[in-house]
Amino acid sequence: MTENNFKSGYVSIIGRPNVGKSTLLNQIIGEKISAISNKPQTTRENIIFIHTDDDSQIIFLDTPGIQKPKNKLGEFMLKESKEGIEESDIVTYIVDVSTRIGRQERAIIDMLKEYKGEIPIILLVNKIDTIKKDELLNIISMYSDEEIFDEIIPISAISGDGTDIYLDTLKKYLKPGPMFYPDDMITDRNERFIVSELIREKGLKYLKEEVPHGLAISIEKFKKREDKNIYDIDCNIYVERETHKGIIIGKGGSMLKQIATEAREDAERLLDAKVNLQIWVKVEKNWREKENLVKKFGYSK
Repeated sequence: MTENNFKSGYVSIIGRPNVGKSTLLNQIIGEKISAISNKPQTTRENIIFIHTDDDSQIIFLDTPGIQKPKNKLGEFMLKESKEGIEESDIVTYIVDVSTRIGRQERAIIDMLKEYKGEIPIILLVNKIDTIKKDELLNIISMYSDEEIFDEIIPISAISGDGTDIYLDTLKKYLKPGPMFYPDDMITDRNERFIVSELIREKGLKYLKEEVPHGLAISIEKFKKREDKNIYDIDCNIYVERETHKGIIIGKGGSMLKQIATEAREDAERLLDAKVNLQIWVKVEKNWREKENLVKKFGYSK
């Protein structure tokens, strides 16, 4: 590797909620960093994923799903997505295998038209493992007719199918540049943040309807014992209503125990250590509507 042929750059990953953005990036990096669920608003802020190999360093920006904001948290998330596009060298837009372009997709495509010719736009058609080949060809043709995509690549984020082609395509468009981060670094986020995402992911997995959208995670203590390979982690889960508190605790504490057990197991894999995880549930009424509380829970610049 010589300095001249090493390529680097920033790639924003955008799309409507629940199309597989975080699943794709966790697959590429080989570690679970972002919370993953089948619910909208899973990713709430831009998270950097770093993929480094012999001839390139690709810095991915995992952005919140683009949708019309309904509260202060939603406004922050939309701003994050737009800033992700502005700061990137390449835009990757992910869609699923829907056979028509819906209202949300149309709004995103119209927004991307502003960047046509200024920045390469790559379309990934995700979840190809769920459809037949002739259906896929029709979907590719439908998006090709929009005439804004430099490349259209079918993938399955969950299996990794097509991700190598995607990475090779990115390198084609990246320019020569330096290594921005150490080659063993995979995210700009610390372990404390990743553990909070793991806990929130379990809440998203098990809680229904409105409850999971109103979860905020605050890590109050994150400390490794001096004499043992054990982390002591104390965490508050904030919900928006008293009734939600009862739901997340569950009958006899069963729901909270399930969330805590799975989060602890994931955290132990991440930290390669034993974890003593203590979780409390607190109410912060309608926090997503209040700018000061949105900022308090870390959703601010």
